[in-house]
Amino acid sequence: MAKPTLHKDLPAIAGKYDVTIIDGAPRVNELGRAVIMASDLIVIPVQPSPYDVWAAEETCTLVKEAQQFKEKLEAVFTINRKIANTVIGREVTNALADFELPVLDATVSQRVAFAESAATGQSIFEVAANSDAATEVSELASAIWQRQEGM
Repeated sequence: MAKPTLHKDLPAIAGKYDVTIIDGAPRVNELGRAVIMASDLIVIPVQPSPYDVWAAEETCTLVKEAQQFKEKLEAVFTINRKIANTVIGREVTNALADFELPVLDATVSQRVAFAESAATGQSIFEVAANSDAATEVSELASAIWQRQEGM
């Protein structure tokens, strides 16, 4: 459904499900606007790099515009591909503070297991169910679910 009318077309399909997840485009465009308008909760993944933090500003602007029409629309950041024990990995949360959106405590680190699961076309739970990578994804899903239930 990658089209600018997604926010109008999705409700007819989503009504059949408890939760609908939309993996939106990584850049700001008409489709990005439609995804935001079709959503109740926007999860913005940010890698710990200045480039991702700068790019997040555009998404935050779109979210704030959409909140003028959808007052209950919420958005949060999640840190993705965090490199453990690095300064930039620790500082990215501070860098996002200016955007006035919460940052989830659950993070997903950069791990070889993710590349291995992608190479086989399987989820991390199929390839390495007991790995740190699977634990991080489970913790992220729980954090998102808790946030969504509180809405």
